[in-house]
Amino acid sequence: MSEKHMKKTDIHCNSDMLPEYDFTGKKGVRGKYYQAYRKGHTVRVHKKNNTITTSYFTLEDGAVMLEPDVREFFPTSEDVNKVLRTLIALIPDKQTQ
Repeated sequence: MSEKHMKKTDIHCNSDMLPEYDFTGKKGVRGKYYQAYRKGHTVRVHKKNNTITTSYFTLEDGAVMLEPDVREFFPTSEDVNKVLRTLIALIPDKQTQ
């Protein structure tokens, strides 16, 4: 039986996900915060003792985020670098450093 035809309770029985987190509806928007995430983001964790921990995340210098379809073919940095070096070698007037 596919998840599409399962009851909410059936879906959550085989999962660590709590029933109150219902992702079966069509209200979600894939990639809604994608651009903002790429620019950097702040995560605030509200703890039980009423304190808040704040962490800031940005891409490090030289870091590149790959789109999911590209990542399928080049899952590691070594794979990406190998292909890019091959392309660089094909550029006629490019001088290597």
